[in-house]
Amino acid sequence: MDLTLLKKIVQTPGAPGHETPIRALIRKEVEGISDEISTDSIGNLIVRVKGDGPKVMMAAHMDEISLISTHVDDKGFIRFSTLGGFDPETLVNQRVWVHGTETIPGVIGGKPIHTQSDEQKKSKTKLKELFIDTGLPGDRVKEIVRDGSVVTRMGELMELGDCLTGKSLDNRISVFILIEALKKASSCNSDLYAVFTVQEEVGIRGARVAAQHIQPKIGIALDTTIANDLPGSGDHESCTSLGKGTAVKVMDKSVICTPSLVAKLEEIANAHDITHQREVLTAGGTDTSGMQYLIGLGSYVSCISTPTRYIHSTVETVSKTDVEAGIDLAAATIEEIGNFNPERH
Repeated sequence: MDLTLLKKIVQTPGAPGHETPIRALIRKEVEGISDEISTDSIGNLIVRVKGDGPKVMMAAHMDEISLISTHVDDKGFIRFSTLGGFDPETLVNQRVWVHGTETIPGVIGGKPIHTQSDEQKKSKTKLKELFIDTGLPGDRVKEIVRDGSVVTRMGELMELGDCLTGKSLDNRISVFILIEALKKASSCNSDLYAVFTVQEEVGIRGARVAAQHIQPKIGIALDTTIANDLPGSGDHESCTSLGKGTAVKVMDKSVICTPSLVAKLEEIANAHDITHQREVLTAGGTDTSGMQYLIGLGSYVSCISTPTRYIHSTVETVSKTDVEAGIDLAAATIEEIGNFNPERH
């Protein structure tokens, strides 16, 4: 596994609507393994591998949950809102990068336990109570940070036993998987569009734009999913488990996947001895739904998902073997998905 590349992908900033840095990194990685590369008006990076089969869109979103500044006070403290779903508790005492006229470090401050009232100690943190401290004077912060400057979280990828942990593995692990699958696939029997999408975390926006343009017959997303295989959770609550393979999505709150395509992905996995499990998620949503809702057409959809613990935190955790299985399944899918016949399954 190319951990050097994965670390770059995880640590390169790319807030929703501000994906330029991560898009440039991805483009450099895929230039030698594609027939056409383009960027559309919303910012999706579209990598085409030409073939004689049906149009297939494989989508991995490259944006990461982030913050956006809303006000700088006279002391230089920055108030902010969210770009994507956050539990405010996960933001307290975190280090961040503030991307203004220059990029500067900051910390999200909070009251120390010594100065909290009894009521504050018992209540959950509220977003409106949080602020970013850059350590700079107010006048200097106002020069650098305008309202609407994006903020991304700090955090290095690290190995954790048989796992990997860090921030933004949702969905940078799938960006990595799709890049590696494109490199690994020895052939392609479809007209493949590998799309690194934008603004998924704020409403699946990029995938919808790309899908309406491409009009794929088959849409396969690559994303993370919940691995709730933790103390205090019963087996019936786990959704997926780390170390049991890549996951094939059956449903989430935004989509019911095409049963025949789910069966096809499982067939490919079985034929190549790729360890896999089923994902039945009763919450959340991914680019999968953005590819299914084609106006006047629709498409067959599913998703190759990476089981992930502690999603939307700075310690998201995945299994190395699950990531490898995801690469293997995505590569085999690129080679074989053109043979998909919905009537046969």
